[in-house]
Amino acid sequence: MTSPPAFRLLPEVTPETEAFWTGGETGELRIYRCRSCRHWFHPPTPACFRCRSREVGPEVASGRATVAAYTVNQHPWFDGFPPPYVVAIVELDDEPGVRLTTNLVDCAIEDVVVGMPVEVVFEHRDDVWLPLFRPVAA
Repeated sequence: MTSPPAFRLLPEVTPETEAFWTGGETGELRIYRCRSCRHWFHPPTPACFRCRSREVGPEVASGRATVAAYTVNQHPWFDGFPPPYVVAIVELDDEPGVRLTTNLVDCAIEDVVVGMPVEVVFEHRDDVWLPLFRPVAA
């Protein structure tokens, strides 16, 4: 797949998720992090599930990840979003266990493998910047 599909369902932006959905405007992947124990977590919540601190908020992550799992969608679910495309779960390099569900772009479907290093890129739609991932450039 060389370019993102023309149509996407957009997320609802809430006060808790705003930093995640708008960070791409400045090229930043913003993930919640505990200011007490420094644990990264996603999706955002008002308290750290590791140490229970309420001192949490978005911080800029590296934007690097590894493909943990993926599937190739072959079904035309929505007009303007033609298959095939890759739906992937990527694990952030910043903290093992923190995973995002996303699409892989700028990569032939047959080249996708579990363990592939990827980096974030953003697709701007209306008032959100969707974090997608592509293979890390050599």
